[in-house]
Amino acid sequence: MTDYVEEQRNELEAIESIYPDSFTVLSEDPTSFTITVTSDAGENDETLEVTLKFTYVEKYPDEPPLWEVPYQENLEDADKEDILVLLKQQAEENLGMVMIFTLVTAVQEKLNEIVDQIKSRREEEKKRKEKEAEEEEKAFQGTVVTIESFLSWKAQFEREMVELKRKKQKEDEQSGKNKLTGKQLFERDHNLDTSDIQFLEDAANSVEVDESLFQDMDDLDLDEDDPDFEPLDLDSDED
Repeated sequence: MTDYVEEQRNELEAIESIYPDSFTVLSEDPTSFTITVTSDAGENDETLEVTLKFTYVEKYPDEPPLWEVPYQENLEDADKEDILVLLKQQAEENLGMVMIFTLVTAVQEKLNEIVDQIKSRREEEKKRKEKEAEEEEKAFQGTVVTIESFLSWKAQFEREMVELKRKKQKEDEQSGKNKLTGKQLFERDHNLDTSDIQFLEDAANSVEVDESLFQDMDDLDLDEDDPDFEPLDLDSDED
C-alpha cells in the first residue's frame, strides 16, 4: 500500500532544497506551497515570471495535484493559458510519480521559449520598419545612377532608337512618303550635276533652222513712216 503522506513529505523537502529562494509553504493541511519561476534574461534584460501554487490531494502522486497561477509578470493572457494547458499535459504523463520538479521545469522551459518568441517578433518588427524606411528613402531620392546602370540604359536606348528608325522607314516606304531629297539623289548618282548640261547641249544640237525663212527679208513691206517703226540697230547688237 502506497504511503502518500511519506512520499509527499519527501518530495517537499527535496523541492525546498532545490528552490530555497523561491519556495514558500502556505499551509500544511492540506499541504500547499508556491514556487516562483523566472525565465532567462531576454532583450534589454527583460524577464518573464510566474508564481505557481500547488496543493497536494490525498492520493497524490497517483492523482495530480491542484495548481493555479496567482501571479505573473510580463506575461500575456494567452501565454498564461498555454502554461495551464502544459501543466495539465505534464501531470497526466507523470501520474504515479512525484512530479512537482517536472512541472516546474516544463514551465521554466516554456517561459524561455516565450522570451525567444518575443525577441524574434521584435527583430522582425525592427527589420520591417527599417525596410519601410529604406523604401521611403529610395522613393524620395529616386534611383541612384551608377556607371553600370547608365551604360546598360544607354545600350537599351540606342537599340530602341534603331528599331524606331527602322519601323519609320518601313512605314514611309509602304505609304509612298519616302521621297529622296536633292542631296540624297546626288549622293546616289554623282552624274546628276552634268546631266542637265548635257541635256541642254543635246537639245541645242537637235534644233534645225530653216534658212529659207530669212531669204526674202528684202521683200518685206516695211513702213518707215510708221511712228512705231524702230529700225534694228545692228551696231548695238554687235557691241
